Amino acid sequence: MAERLLMIEDDAALARLVSDYLRPLGFDVTSAATAGEGLARLEKEGFAAVLLDLMLPDLDGLEVCRRIRKGSDLPVLMLTARGEDEDRIVGLEIGADDYLPKPFNPRELLARLRAILRRRSATPGHSAPLRFGRLEIDRDARVVRVDGRPRALTSYQFDLLLALAESAGRVLGREALMERAGHDAAEAFDRSIDVHVSRIRAAIEDDPRHPRRLLTVRGSGYVFAKKQDED
Repeated sequence: MAERLLMIEDDAALARLVSDYLRPLGFDVTSAATAGEGLARLEKEGFAAVLLDLMLPDLDGLEVCRRIRKGSDLPVLMLTARGEDEDRIVGLEIGADDYLPKPFNPRELLARLRAILRRRSATPGHSAPLRFGRLEIDRDARVVRVDGRPRALTSYQFDLLLALAESAGRVLGREALMERAGHDAAEAFDRSIDVHVSRIRAAIEDDPRHPRRLLTVRGSGYVFAKKQDED
C-alpha cells in the first residue's frame, strides 16, 4: 500500500512534479494549495508525513508547523525557497523533522523523506524503559518522561536522545550520532543536529543553559551522562 503524503504547497507545477516523481516509488501525494486547506485535510484524513512550504498565500508555514505540533508528532519536512539559517533554525525549533531548501534534487527529497518515515515506523521489540534518575525513556511507547510527565520531542529528536542514552558515558560525534539515529548521509549537510540537541535539552533539562544530562564535549560531539547530579 502506498504511503499517503500531504504536500502543502501553492506552486502547482512543483506539487505535480513531486507527485509524479514519488508515485512510482510507493507514495500517494495529496496536494493542498493553502494552509487552510492543508490543516483541514489533516483533521479529516490520515497521512504518513507532511511536505510543507514556508511561503504560503494565507498563513506562514512556520505557523502551520506550530499548529501541527500542538496536536500531533506527524513527521514534517519543510520545503522552501527561503534558505537563510534563521528560517531553518526556527523551523527545526518549532518541531519540523527536517528542512530542504528549493531548488532541490528529487533524490535528496526521497532520501530525507524515507529517513523520517523509517524513524517513525521503527517498531522495536518489547524492552524495559531506560531510567536515569528522574528521566525515563520508554523505547516501546517512544515517550520521554521527567518526573513521570511526558516531554514533547519529535520522532527524530527521540531517536537522537535514545542513541545517546543507549551509549551513556560515551562521546558520539555528529556523524556517528546521525548514523545511530538512522539519519541518511544525504542529510548531513549542515549543523541542524545542534538545533535538535538544543530542543532535546529544552525538553529534558531543568536548566537547558546548564545541562546535566546531555553534555557537549567541545570539538568532539555529545555525551549522555551516566550519572546526573540530581539523581
